[in-house]
Amino acid sequence: MQAFPATRLRRLRGTEALRGLVCETRVTMDDLIYPIFVEEAIDAPVPISSMPGVSRIPERDLERAVAAIARDGVKALMLFGISHRKDDTGSDAWREDGLVARMVRAAKRAAPELVVIPDICFCEYTDHGHCGVIAHGRVDNDATVANLARQAVNTANAGADIIAPSAMMDGQIAAIRAALDGGGHAHTPVMAYSTKFASAFYGPFRAASGCDLKGSDRKTYQMDPMNGREAIRESMLDEAEGADMLMVKPGLPYLDVLARIRERTLLPLAVYQVSGEYAMIKLAAAAGAIDERPVVRETLGAFKRAGADLILTYFARDIATQGW
Repeated sequence: MQAFPATRLRRLRGTEALRGLVCETRVTMDDLIYPIFVEEAIDAPVPISSMPGVSRIPERDLERAVAAIARDGVKALMLFGISHRKDDTGSDAWREDGLVARMVRAAKRAAPELVVIPDICFCEYTDHGHCGVIAHGRVDNDATVANLARQAVNTANAGADIIAPSAMMDGQIAAIRAALDGGGHAHTPVMAYSTKFASAFYGPFRAASGCDLKGSDRKTYQMDPMNGREAIRESMLDEAEGADMLMVKPGLPYLDVLARIRERTLLPLAVYQVSGEYAMIKLAAAAGAIDERPVVRETLGAFKRAGADLILTYFARDIATQGW
């Protein structure tokens, strides 16, 4: 490299048009997935105090809400249900007339062109709040995997475009892939929550989805936040089991993991900007500590720069409507 003054990097920063011409990283609506919360048996939206601007949508209003979201320019949805029919196994999640299947059918009726992705897990459907079947005081991996496969086929039957299992059970991707193939859904892709940490950043989500644990945690199945090498192993195992897409969750605290997985896979790679990340930006902006829009752009750019192809973010609709 030539020394100053022959090399002047500022030459390419002089105008907005010039900066745009040489911009290396771009985020568009094609990259974004919008998570929403849907609650059955309520009549009006329920604001989530720890997530300003986010509410639980009444199931009865879901079609109207999804149609409006699609008109705004959102192209993909992640669906989370808040069930009033909980039991010890989360059986409502694999019923043909259960909340998960009803949400998928309603979303596809409202906007057939929208990519509809149900979260495949049980924490919102079990009365104990864990992500699967409890046996001998802990989550039973294999019994839960069998139920995840049932839930996956149920949602594919309902019209889901992508299956997204988040329970972090060993072997879940292989079981779900086999069940989908055997159930006539060989062409339905699986987006694995392949590297999901037992993170403190999920707090607002758990309040939003009604799956807060009291006196317990998910550390026996979600990952230790301090383990980077194990994080890569998790994603590589899911790829070997047949995942079509991988995911890192949360986002900003794990950019290093995201980048290292990107170096090791050719699969599409997603990242989830989780509720705690969203809440910190919103609350800091409300306090006047930061300017929300450029901070959101910067964080989404960081995900793309680290290697993400897709970003799950609660800011997606704002970005669509306000041109951030």
